[in-house]
Amino acid sequence: MRLRNPKNKDEILKNSKILLDSSKPLCLKEIFQNDNEINLEIGMGKGDFILQMAQKYPNKNFVGVEKFDGVICKAIKKLEEYNLLNIRLIRSDAVDLEKIINKEINTIYLNFSDPWLKKRYHKRRLTHINQLKTYDKLFKNKKHIIFKTDNIELFNDSILYLEEYGYKIIKISYDLHNENLENFETEYEKKFSNLGFKINYLEAIKK
Repeated sequence: MRLRNPKNKDEILKNSKILLDSSKPLCLKEIFQNDNEINLEIGMGKGDFILQMAQKYPNKNFVGVEKFDGVICKAIKKLEEYNLLNIRLIRSDAVDLEKIINKEINTIYLNFSDPWLKKRYHKRRLTHINQLKTYDKLFKNKKHIIFKTDNIELFNDSILYLEEYGYKIIKISYDLHNENLENFETEYEKKFSNLGFKINYLEAIKK
């Protein structure tokens, strides 16, 4: 759900210590000032997922991408309270990421992306082949995608997209919360799970 823009939106965005200037190409290695792996969550929402990941794995770097100002402002306010050095944020649409990031990403996380259920909008899905082509330009070496959704139609279609594009599914679950897999819940995941929805999960790689 898109949040309304706060009245002090411009101030929050301008003064943020973790929001990167995405108007030009970035060198994330220089920004983090280390050689640790860099992982990207596209459509991060309010930031619950990358916050948990960054806390659990201080020797890994995490970048959250969100295109809506109201949402990213909420994430900035939350994440900056923790003063974590291994988190940065980018305000951008997924289709523009290839202009910002160049071959630095180890893993892409896609959590509860918009399912775009009408067929004419399927190309907007973050797992669609059109987007997978964009991600090729972001990955450092081997391609590695981890995807979660409550929407079974999107999930099954995403399996087809990934396999058609040459990815190999190495882990899959149609009921993640009843599996013995490490999992960090997003805010949407908690909501959907509490409503009785099963969470679908997959991990895919491509050389």
